Amino acid sequence: MSVSIDNVFIKQFEADVHLAYQQMGTKLRGTVRSKSGVIGASTTFQKVGRGTAATKSRHGIVPVMNLNHEPVECVLQDYYAGDWVDALDELKTNIDERRVVASAGAYALGRKTDELIVNAMSGATASVGDYSAGLSKDLILSAVEELNKKDIPDDGRRFAVVGVHQWKELLGITEFVSADYVGNDLPLISGGASKKWLGITWVLYNALPLTDTTKRDCFIYHATSIGHACGQEVKTDISWHGERAAHFISNSMSQGAVLIDGDGIVRMKCKDADGE
Repeated sequence: MSVSIDNVFIKQFEADVHLAYQQMGTKLRGTVRSKSGVIGASTTFQKVGRGTAATKSRHGIVPVMNLNHEPVECVLQDYYAGDWVDALDELKTNIDERRVVASAGAYALGRKTDELIVNAMSGATASVGDYSAGLSKDLILSAVEELNKKDIPDDGRRFAVVGVHQWKELLGITEFVSADYVGNDLPLISGGASKKWLGITWVLYNALPLTDTTKRDCFIYHATSIGHACGQEVKTDISWHGERAAHFISNSMSQGAVLIDGDGIVRMKCKDADGE
């Protein structure tokens, strides 16, 4: 049983208990190449090389591209999040404590999914900036230039993930917030969770790598550059244990993430002045 269960007793809290400031599940899984229903301890993503077109003579053999296929293994790992809920403690609250604990565990695993994806991104070597300045339009355009140099498709599946402080800096860029540039896709209208600009979907995420409290890594990437594999989606099991007179809420999942193509990711090294 959680020793902090008394924190939600009626005498201390109102009836509506909110999971304050928690990220509601995964934000990044939908921005990468994802494979579900994986059987086994690992799976393989195929990294396909470039093909070259050529001419042929009349009635001749069509030239073969001889595409290079490079398999990239993604290892799955098992993650759990659980807690006890005492039956008599439930009598002292007028909220469904089991549901609250189950939801909290599911959200924790959702954040773990995003952590796996960000860790995979961090393996990319291409970067712009040097942590001496914040996120600016020039820095963003430099990152986009790096993607364009490598012929990364501009097909609507480019994404950028930035921290809280960088999102604040984005809101200071006229082209990012003005309807003259982005039409109705405004961050202040949509709630600020994500928006599209420069053909890139921008996502706010709170747990990007931070070094020395001021050096924040943000990323612009193509969806196919990262692979996410799932053997078991987040699953919740609630069981009664009579010897403890309590329910145990168990949340589990089996997932993994891997860098498929480093050319499709550019790290933006930003100064995070407030350490946010």
